[in-house]
Amino acid sequence: MDLAAVVLAVLLAVSAVAFVARPFLAEPDAEDDRLAGLTPVEQERLQLLERRDRALGALKELEFDHRTGKLEDRDYEASVGQLRREAAEAMRALEPSAVASSARVEKVDAPA
Repeated sequence: MDLAAVVLAVLLAVSAVAFVARPFLAEPDAEDDRLAGLTPVEQERLQLLERRDRALGALKELEFDHRTGKLEDRDYEASVGQLRREAAEAMRALEPSAVASSARVEKVDAPA
């Protein structure tokens, strides 16, 4: 292979890497931050999703530790109930029927 072919191959490889990496190297615009523009309802939903995910992740880790023998039965039983309740409460709050029923309760409870 001659020198010109090697140089051409290297230039082609560098160009391809630069083209693929370009979107990852660009700075995002500050106005493109969608989390800052969330409505209060969307922020509450995001918080509930994060709460659910944290509880489910902790529950998964707890169950793994119990199955592998790192956690004794009594310690597992002391912790698993609370984590299941947290996850269930967050999932219940995320259900569309929960939002609709709480809105109906507020309307019924409101003074006429």
